[in-house]
Amino acid sequence: MPQKPDICVLANPRSGTAQRNPGAVERAMAVFGDRAILRPFSGDPADEAARAVADGYPIIVAAGGDGTVAGVAHALAGTDAALAVLPLGTFNYFARGLGLPEEIDAAARAILDGSSHFIAVGTLNGRVFLNNVSIGLYPAILEEREATYARFGRYRILAHLASLRTILRFQKPHRMDLFQDETRHRIRTPMLFVARSAYQLDQFGLEGADAISDDRFVMFLAHQQTRLGFLRLAWRLIRKRVDHGRDVIVSTPRRIIVAVRGRRRISVALDGEKLRMQLPLKIRLSDHKLHVILPPQNPKAKAGPS
Repeated sequence: MPQKPDICVLANPRSGTAQRNPGAVERAMAVFGDRAILRPFSGDPADEAARAVADGYPIIVAAGGDGTVAGVAHALAGTDAALAVLPLGTFNYFARGLGLPEEIDAAARAILDGSSHFIAVGTLNGRVFLNNVSIGLYPAILEEREATYARFGRYRILAHLASLRTILRFQKPHRMDLFQDETRHRIRTPMLFVARSAYQLDQFGLEGADAISDDRFVMFLAHQQTRLGFLRLAWRLIRKRVDHGRDVIVSTPRRIIVAVRGRRRISVALDGEKLRMQLPLKIRLSDHKLHVILPPQNPKAKAGPS
């Protein structure tokens, strides 16, 4: 009698990443063999992941980019099901932080040979995120990026060009009431960026990786107030030469609350996805750990703490 599959692969065949990587999911399924079943979906990946959990699959594979992975993670946090990742996105920060290869066949083999691990994850107004949350300039960059992808395809160079176009059209900063743990500040900044990925910090030469392991967030507030200032900051990020103090204010809180004066809702970038969310924004660690599959022999994974 054939064995019931223990791996459920969730993939959106209509997504831009799937169209950019034709045949990638099929190659992974060939590696998984009889152990896996494929479930195509459209819409919110969290809904499909919740159904897979209810159906009893112990390993659920998110085939896509960071936004898809975060949606699946939202449904899996606090359950017995383990998250595995087939990196099919543009940047794949979470998968790269886990130490997964970006070549799909190799990533599928790493999932089969991998081991389980628990990580702490952040939440924004109750929704799980894995890499970062941002308001201000960065959500505007994502909007420009998606418009560029729709016209020309999903390529990293186009993402950088979209960032440049957004900076050149930069408008005015936000006035915020910001609570970090028990401290309140009134600030004026064009961008607030909250990181939960040590790997992503390393990629941009930013400090704070130790705070991630200490169950903290790393929050960056941009000093720059002009287009020219942001162009300089972008250039320093590319060269990994950001001045922590001159270019950005850095803090490592455990809890963050953000209100924007004169606003009830705001555009938020959450793991590469742009959302409209109700203010205030409340950022904290989830009460539930996320069970993930790490590739074999990977003691230096930087997705998050154990």
